[in-house]
Amino acid sequence: MEKHISDLSRVGSLDRRAFLRLSGLLGVGTAVTAICPAAAEAVKFDCRTFKASQEKWTIGTRVSITAVDESRDRAEEAIGRSFEEIARLSSLFNRFQDSTAVGILNREGILRDVPPEMTLVVSAALDYHRLTRGLFDITVKPVVDLFRSCYQAGQPLPPPEREFEAALSLVGSSGLRLNRGMIRMRREGAGITLDGIAKGFIVDMASRAMTAAGVRNHLVNAGGDIRTSGSKWSGAPWTVAIQDPVRGSRHVSTIKIGNGAVATSGNYEVYFDREKMFHHIVDPRSGYSPFATMGASVRSATAMEADALSTALFVMGPERAVGFAAEVPSCECLVIKKGGRVFTSPGWRNAAI
Repeated sequence: MEKHISDLSRVGSLDRRAFLRLSGLLGVGTAVTAICPAAAEAVKFDCRTFKASQEKWTIGTRVSITAVDESRDRAEEAIGRSFEEIARLSSLFNRFQDSTAVGILNREGILRDVPPEMTLVVSAALDYHRLTRGLFDITVKPVVDLFRSCYQAGQPLPPPEREFEAALSLVGSSGLRLNRGMIRMRREGAGITLDGIAKGFIVDMASRAMTAAGVRNHLVNAGGDIRTSGSKWSGAPWTVAIQDPVRGSRHVSTIKIGNGAVATSGNYEVYFDREKMFHHIVDPRSGYSPFATMGASVRSATAMEADALSTALFVMGPERAVGFAAEVPSCECLVIKKGGRVFTSPGWRNAAI
């Protein structure tokens, strides 16, 4: 991991080789963690194969892990270790708690002795910022927080222009410095949110914990950030369905994945106003939520990569997003335009369930 961190810190602009190196990293992300009763099951398919699964509410979403293995005990133990890894990482990235690494940085404007996982994620975020020409930006926190505070207070209109302009002036990854084990915000009042990349990283690390425990065939799903490895019990690849943002009961596409990841960014789950004009995805250039896109799904090598790029492609808009994905190695996308029209990159595979 230290070698990857060193490599990332030296990247100025990403060529194909550098991007492929970045694609091989493991990533993590988070929100508020809550504990609720876990749902678990174990099914014996035949004399040699078990499927074990468990579901919990954690990192602000419903997380389910499925394992297929010859040993039921090994599968269940691997799932337990995977959830332990999720809990460990969430304690680093939760921006809603002042005591976490992200919380300290946002409160004090500087973080010394940065945990290696946070160094990795922030380094990757800065690289994706460059790759997307600024459309993926973890410094949008002041704007997101302003809209959230206004609408939670029952304010029927967007924030006052003066407050909005002040918050927008703090956005920009050029004001973020990461070097020598320290992260510093150059502008007072600036802050970061890793919501668009950290969850993907946590999913990747949960998958790595499964593999380390000896269970190669598994699927980790954290609220639509999905990492797959190996195959289902039948030997067939895993099937991932993309939900219709208008009619949640149907799917607009399904794809087959062996080893890989899919993440979806949408405006239909977390929004601040009744009209759904202001939500958690913000265009860092304008400070407003994009309105041309309803959902963007990315298939990629890792969940961290898919998580970050799905956010950026949502901001880009459908036509530009498809062109971008066609030029980026290991990235395929499906983007749903407002009104329901579906756009896909050339390599996206669509098959009926």
